[in-house]
Amino acid sequence: MAKKGAKRKFYVVWQGVNPGIYDNWADCKAQVEGQENAKYKSFETREEAAEALEKGYAQYLRRAPRKPQWEAEKPVGQPIENSITVDAACSGNPGDMEYRGVYTATGQELFHVGPMAQGTNNVGEFLAIVHGLALLEQKHSPLPLYSDSRNAILWVKKKKCKTLLEQTEANRPIFDLISRAERWLETHDYTTEILKWETSVWGENPADFGRK
Repeated sequence: MAKKGAKRKFYVVWQGVNPGIYDNWADCKAQVEGQENAKYKSFETREEAAEALEKGYAQYLRRAPRKPQWEAEKPVGQPIENSITVDAACSGNPGDMEYRGVYTATGQELFHVGPMAQGTNNVGEFLAIVHGLALLEQKHSPLPLYSDSRNAILWVKKKKCKTLLEQTEANRPIFDLISRAERWLETHDYTTEILKWETSVWGENPADFGRK
């Protein structure tokens, strides 16, 4: 159990007894102790851990950002309450995936899709952002949009869902949504500002499903 006041960490086990994400060191240690070539790492947020697990160990090492030692931290400030926030949840990797968007100030749910079989958290985050963008455009709303997924924000900016998830008959509906989302991004010049929800500073975002 973490000490009172200690910053919570999430542990990814790529190679061990049971690969996955663990929210305490004791459980992580049980998966890797005594295991030959065990591969694991701690992360500050579950979202970062989920991204690293989905990428896989080798790909994570190639893409892990290397921040200069001299680079100073920029002040985060406070979130804009007059905005919408999106989030996704997935029970497994892959597993039942769902996503939603809420009005940040009140937590009022604006849309909710799923659960859908054999998805991933990153795919849900991507679809949630695009759904939010389309909703804001439809309503001619100037509100900004928050997501806590750097990976999904990057995919949206590149107009491509770069998931490693394999398509199956069970998750075909998810891939249909991905195709529609990518097509929407290619055909719409949205003006919505997409902002990063700073979980480590502000806590879980208002759209979080609370299943951690």
